Amino acid sequence: MNEVEEVITTINTAANATTADVVTKTAAHGLSMLEMFMQATLTVKFVVLLLAACSFWSWTIIFAKLSFIKKLKTKADRFEEIFWNSGSIEALYNSISSTDDPFIVVFAAGMKEWQRSHHKITSVLSWLSTKDRLESMMRIAIGREIEHLEKHLGFLATTGAIAPFIGLFGTIWGIMNSFEAISLDQNASLISVAPGIAEALFTTALGLVVTIPAVVAYNKIFAEINSYQNRLDAFVEEFSATVSRQLEDSNIYTHSK
Repeated sequence: MNEVEEVITTINTAANATTADVVTKTAAHGLSMLEMFMQATLTVKFVVLLLAACSFWSWTIIFAKLSFIKKLKTKADRFEEIFWNSGSIEALYNSISSTDDPFIVVFAAGMKEWQRSHHKITSVLSWLSTKDRLESMMRIAIGREIEHLEKHLGFLATTGAIAPFIGLFGTIWGIMNSFEAISLDQNASLISVAPGIAEALFTTALGLVVTIPAVVAYNKIFAEINSYQNRLDAFVEEFSATVSRQLEDSNIYTHSK
């Protein structure tokens, strides 16, 4: 009986020593995010820094775009109010100065074509031709303004698409390090595989942290730009109707009779 007790005591002592050794090594290795980064391989460090840079630039684009679109909406509300309350589109055109407001840019494109062509209108047919050119010039201006608004959105789309795979690459590399540790230590204990697994999970989580905001923000900004473009398209129709009404009021078609 004493021999059995001695064996049990020996086993317990060895287990306690092993546990203490594991705890000591784990504490020495460290599993905080900063410690994991500092102790990671160069490849994993590069993956983490790349994802961090993508995240920083993504948030910069997100805040800049949302703030800019909000300002454009405020300017659009103000311009449309002035447009509908103005007595003459010529007077309104002469009162505005050069600006980067897309509504005014589109309005100016239409007015320039109107001023070049309105004196040539002597019939309904000539007005339809002028109307087509006028709307065409305004829609070209819209295309340029929307292209400017969509600048850098491609980065958000690309980040949302590839960030998970960059994180997955770090995950695979961390798992490879775990197997390497098992091979070197000749055991599959937790202390051997924990660092590599921690690196793997860390890069996976970081990839998702970068991806999710980029995808959500891209969809949000794209929807906002699409809504703003619809307002510009509607303004083209409003401007064309205003010009047509002004022609009718001036009885310009009587010249052809």
